Amino acid sequence: MENYLSEFNAIILTEDREKSLKYVMSLLKDKHLSIIEVYESVLTPSLNMMESTGDLQADIWKEHIRTSIIRTIVENCYPYVVKERDDKFGVISEKNIAVICPVEEYHELGARMITDYFTMLGYKATFVGGNTPKSVFLSGVKSQKMDYIAISISNPYNLISARNTIEEIRKVDKEVRIIVGGNAIAKLGEKAQILHADYYLTTFNDIISISGGHTDETSI
Repeated sequence: MENYLSEFNAIILTEDREKSLKYVMSLLKDKHLSIIEVYESVLTPSLNMMESTGDLQADIWKEHIRTSIIRTIVENCYPYVVKERDDKFGVISEKNIAVICPVEEYHELGARMITDYFTMLGYKATFVGGNTPKSVFLSGVKSQKMDYIAISISNPYNLISARNTIEEIRKVDKEVRIIVGGNAIAKLGEKAQILHADYYLTTFNDIISISGGHTDETSI
């Protein structure tokens, strides 16, 4: 597994989008890794392994390029997401879930991957995106019946915004179940309870437990 990550990092370091995409697609096509393994053992670690050069602006530039390349890869992985759902889990649920990021949360790639996790498990999952204005997704809650709303929080500074978002959602729909996850939640641990959400996700098993299923534990 580490060899695949090392090989991928060597490619993406060159910022070659096409070659990076072809490498990951070959891992899936040749069944070296499952889609979940690609997300958890290759793409996510690669995002988190960028080293500082001491030049903040240059580092941000490179981070944006890497994120953009990995986003392209994730979008191209969708057929494998659907295949995983059909072949492994074989469940199509009537449950609707929207995945959002609170206002000022621009790190949305993790939320995009989590949307695919819910899709694999058979949910009708909609990725709304990062930094969605509160009035916009509240309007969506009013116009579309959602069973769950998942809020992804990467930046700890956005926790207050997320808590306010949860309060506003509950005013609009008291029945919708609210899920929170992301790096900020993982770092908070039990302190995340201050958000007053219904579910707190730190592993792929946590998502499965919502619907009473089971699989091998995988980090999200």
